Amino acid sequence: MAQQLVVTAIGADRTGIVSKLARLVSDCNCNIVDSRMAIFGNEFTFIMLISGDGAAISKIEFLLPSLGLELDLLTMTKRTSGRSLPQLSAPYVLEYTGVDRVGTLGAMSSLLAEHQVYIGALRSETIHPDPHGPAHTHTVMTVQLPQGLGADELAQLVQTKLSEMQLQGSFRLQS
Repeated sequence: MAQQLVVTAIGADRTGIVSKLARLVSDCNCNIVDSRMAIFGNEFTFIMLISGDGAAISKIEFLLPSLGLELDLLTMTKRTSGRSLPQLSAPYVLEYTGVDRVGTLGAMSSLLAEHQVYIGALRSETIHPDPHGPAHTHTVMTVQLPQGLGADELAQLVQTKLSEMQLQGSFRLQS
């Protein structure tokens, strides 16, 4: 029976890291089910969900720390299992921009949590469109609504919050 393992690696960015981590997975006869990579400052971050039989997962858990040392990466693993979500709507995209202020993401995610909205993906970054002006935030979330919450109702709540926070944004069905 297939088992699953979440693998996280963080370290100084340089060419070839993804290749070596992916090679370890395939050499251990496992499969990468899902993965995300990002660069934060000078730091490389990689998260992947892998699957394989019990012996293969154990082999990765044993070999990953030494590969992490070789690549100067902080690594972490956690066994997990398949996930079943409650019945949710089709995915929607919530996107907003505006002057960057402390607490913006917290306020928007709190609004969603209050209404049991599931956040499936999130990307938030601070950008500097004008070197002499204030920094701006740009956030894109993929969300799904629980049964009983209408998209129009949530769109109105989101637009009210965006207006209160002096942000521009949209809430739309994912295409």
